[in-house]
Amino acid sequence: MSEKLPKHYTNIKEKFPEYGAALSNLGESVRNSGPLDEKSVQLIQLAASAAIRSEGGVHSHARRAIENGALEEELYQTVLLLTSTIGFPNVAASISWINDIVEG
Repeated sequence: MSEKLPKHYTNIKEKFPEYGAALSNLGESVRNSGPLDEKSVQLIQLAASAAIRSEGGVHSHARRAIENGALEEELYQTVLLLTSTIGFPNVAASISWINDIVEG
């Protein structure tokens, strides 16, 4: 992974190494549990991050989706599709966070 992990995340992994290893293993296990390609996985996780209004998650998964071949238009459509589910204010916030990555 080319991105720098958030300091808070690395601090938790250092303070609780078994927990950190379990988190890493869980992430890898679920990504490898089915036929979805990595771009699709990242777009789904982008949508989930938008749904819980996680700015860091949106940043991370937008960046990872791009690294795995996603177009900017795919990032935006992923979030726009959520409008009737999570509401316009949450979508608007998520679009601003995607803008941080694509413009930034």
